[in-house]
Amino acid sequence: MLSALVFPVPRDLMLPLPLPEMLLKILLVLFFLAHILFINLVVGGSLWTLIFEWLGLKHPRYDRLAKEIAATITVNKSLAVVLGVGPLLCISLVYTHAFYTANVLTAHAWWSLVPTITVAFLLTYLHKYTWDTWTGPRKIRHVALGFVCALFFLLIPFVFLSNINLMLFPEHWTEVKGFLSSLKIGNVFPRYFHFFAACNAATGLFLVAWLGRRSFPVEQKLPEFTRPEIKRIFYTLVFGFTAMQFVFGPVLFFTLPTRALTVGVWILIWTGAVLALGLLHMLYKEMRSPDAVIGKWFWPITGLFSVIVLLMGTGRHLYREAAVYPLMEKMMRRTEEFRALERGVQMRLAAGLTAGGDRSGPPTGRSVFFQNCASCHVPGTKRVGPPLEEIHSLYKGNPAAIVAWAKTPGKKRADYQQMPSMAHVGDAGLKLAADYLLEVGAGKTTFSEEEERPEKK
Repeated sequence: MLSALVFPVPRDLMLPLPLPEMLLKILLVLFFLAHILFINLVVGGSLWTLIFEWLGLKHPRYDRLAKEIAATITVNKSLAVVLGVGPLLCISLVYTHAFYTANVLTAHAWWSLVPTITVAFLLTYLHKYTWDTWTGPRKIRHVALGFVCALFFLLIPFVFLSNINLMLFPEHWTEVKGFLSSLKIGNVFPRYFHFFAACNAATGLFLVAWLGRRSFPVEQKLPEFTRPEIKRIFYTLVFGFTAMQFVFGPVLFFTLPTRALTVGVWILIWTGAVLALGLLHMLYKEMRSPDAVIGKWFWPITGLFSVIVLLMGTGRHLYREAAVYPLMEKMMRRTEEFRALERGVQMRLAAGLTAGGDRSGPPTGRSVFFQNCASCHVPGTKRVGPPLEEIHSLYKGNPAAIVAWAKTPGKKRADYQQMPSMAHVGDAGLKLAADYLLEVGAGKTTFSEEEERPEKK
């Protein structure tokens, strides 16, 4: 049957994309960067809430600082969720087969993200609203709750990153036996360390702006700190974790499989690295600025930081594009083969023949011909294509030329339709069909369609 012939062959969706593919890819990069910004702020915010609250057990001023950082997490996590819809839709449309295959291969871990995120959010609210009640002997329990929240927020992007990493390696999909085995493929851990440093750098820059802004009542909420001191603390975090990227970045880069390292990827990544040196210089100057002027470099630093992130995000996309291209190209080729087979079956059915899928025994020239060719070509009659006698006159003694034409047909004459490719039949099958039709065209073999009609079965 037709289904038996086609079922093992993956094919692309027959639905048109809602937007041009290039626009979807641009939106994917932009939406992802917006989403990952708030993921960074949630992960980094939960870590520094935990660290400062722990320090606050001995130095209460850090506890109050931790509370102000914790107040930002619930808002940032909501923005992260909302902004995650865009990149999820775009990647599902553009890289459907790679993305969903990776989902299936890590199914249990991937499906667990929904309850894990739900629990993480509920615990975050619990941590936030028990800050002033879980005090004294219960304070250590509150710190432990913050630790659990941070652990959840570190785990969630790790699962997602592992899944995205897996989609880049279709040649290894058959080796995957679940989430843990997927971690052996590609360079999951270098990617995660790079992400971890980026989270803390982005969070530090955000907290410089949020807690160091003029409208923030430092004297009321953080009386033990000065505004310049707050800025200097978090500029130091930005500097330190940006400097760490000069370790994590090369480790990530040199553990990437070279097959997808295009010239464009090289240029974008190393341009970003050079600009990061300039960013470190600006951060160093800002950290050493007198209290009266600290913050004057904030917007240039933020602008340069944004450019670097855009370069890295675009390079990441170009690497993914090159990595999945062989799979996408194969999918397009298989899709065309399926469509050609589908058109051939429709032509056969329109001519009153069988669909051509039922066959017992090894293929013969006759069986292959009636399965794929007889809807358009018969002796003595012009149908969709020329009659067999005309084909015989053109290709007498040259079945190889028929095979070549059938695999990549063109359009020579206006009075005949464009022939669909028969490449899916294979060279051996096409050779059998070519020998048979040349014999029929020469009158050496009898030809009868009656045996192939459905009512005769």
